[in-house]
Amino acid sequence: MWKGRFSQDTSSLVQQFGESISYDWRLFPHDIAGSIAHARAQREAGLLTDEEFSSIESGLRGIKADIEAGAFEFRTSLEDIHMNIESELTRRIGAAGAKLHTARSRNDQVATDTRLYCRTEIDGLLRSITDLQKALLDRADRYSATVIPGYTHLQRGQPVTVGHHFLAYVEMLERDKSRLIDCRKRLNISPLGSGALAGSTINLDRKAIAEELGFDDVTYNSMDAIADRDYIAELLFVISLAGVHLSRLSEDLILWCSAEFGFAALSDAHTTGSSLMPQKKNPDVCELTRGKTGRLVGNLMNLLVAVKGLPLTYNRDLQEDKPPLFDSVDTLRLILAVNTEMIGAMELKEQNCRSAAADPMLLATDLADYLVKKGVPFRHAHELVGKAVAEALASGTPLDQLDFEAIDPAYGPDAKDVFCIERALKSRTNPGAPSIANILGELEKWRERLI
Repeated sequence: MWKGRFSQDTSSLVQQFGESISYDWRLFPHDIAGSIAHARAQREAGLLTDEEFSSIESGLRGIKADIEAGAFEFRTSLEDIHMNIESELTRRIGAAGAKLHTARSRNDQVATDTRLYCRTEIDGLLRSITDLQKALLDRADRYSATVIPGYTHLQRGQPVTVGHHFLAYVEMLERDKSRLIDCRKRLNISPLGSGALAGSTINLDRKAIAEELGFDDVTYNSMDAIADRDYIAELLFVISLAGVHLSRLSEDLILWCSAEFGFAALSDAHTTGSSLMPQKKNPDVCELTRGKTGRLVGNLMNLLVAVKGLPLTYNRDLQEDKPPLFDSVDTLRLILAVNTEMIGAMELKEQNCRSAAADPMLLATDLADYLVKKGVPFRHAHELVGKAVAEALASGTPLDQLDFEAIDPAYGPDAKDVFCIERALKSRTNPGAPSIANILGELEKWRERLI
C-alpha cells in the first residue's frame, strides 16, 4: 500500500501486531457493498468506464460468494478486510481494480463498514429481543393470576403475580429496543467521501452513494466523520444495559429455582448437573447470563478508554473498536437466544407460590390503608400496624389472627377482612398496579404490540 514511501518491508512481527483481518473479516459484505456504491459513483463521475464498473462489480460479487463459501484465503500481510478484498479484486480483474480506491481512504471506508455492520446487527437484535419478550409474555399469560410475594431488599413486601413480574421485564426490554432504534437513527449517516480526514479534490456524489447504501444522510464534517466512534460506544452501552436487565432476570430465576424459594423449575435441557453431587440441578444459563454481562460492560469500558484521549482524526488505536463490538453483539445475540428457549420451557411451582403468598404480613400495608380510610393519619396508621406486627412476632400469632381492637380502638371489627389476597389484588386498580384486570389488559396490549 505504501511501498513508494518506504525502502524496507514491514517487519513480520509488526504485521502480526497490527493485523486486524483475523477479526474484521466479518465486515466483508458491508465492505463490498460500500465498494460497489463507490465504484458506481466513480463511473457517474467519469472515472470508470461502464466496462470497468461492470468488471469491478462482478469481481466484488464473486469475492463475496467465495468468502461466503469459505473458499477465500485471507492474508495477514494485507492487514485488514479492505486490502484483502481490493488486492484480490485487482488480481482477478487487473487495472480496473487498482482504480477502486480513488477518492477514498481506509479511514472513511472502515467508518462506513462499521456503521453498516452496526445497522444490520441492530436489526437482528431487535428481532431477538422481541422473541424473548414473546416468551416472557407467554409465561406471564399462563401464570397471570399466580400470586407470589413482591420483594424489596429481598424481603417480602406486598403481593403481586407472576404475570406482573414477567411483564416488568417485557417493559425493560421494550426500553432496550427503543434505545437500539434511537442508536440506529444516529448511526445511519454515511461518512464515505470524507477520505483520510479532509475529503478529496475528486468530488464524487456522496449523497447518491449514501442513498444506495440505505443511509439517511451524509456527514458534514470530514474530521468528525473519521474520528467518530460515538455510534459504537452508544451501541455497546445499549447492549450492556440490555445485558444488565437480563442479568437481573437471571438472578430472579436463580433465586426462584432454589429450594429456599421453590417457585420455578427450569427444564433439564437448560440446566446442568454436578460431577460430584448427583442430586444437583444447576441454573447455568442464568449464571452464565449474569457472568457474561460483565463482559458486555467491560467491552463498553474498553472502547471508552481507547478513545478518551485521541486527538483528531484517525489514530491506529481506533482499530481496537471492533473486537469489543463484535464480542458484545455475538454475546448478546446468544444470551437472547438461549434465554428465549429457556423461558419458553420454564414451569412455575404454583403450590409453593401460593404458600409463600399466604403470608399475612404481605398485607400489612393494606391494613394501614384500611386505617387511613377510617380517617387515621397515615403516619399514625403506620405506627399502629407496626405495633400489631410486633405483637404478632412476639406472641407467635399470625398477623391476621390478632385481636386488633385490643391493640387500639382505631381498628374496627372488620379489620380482619383486609387479609384476603384476592380482594387486595382486585383493589389495586391504578394504572401499573397488579390487579388481575390490569394484568390481563397489559397482556392484550403486548400481544398486539409484539405481533
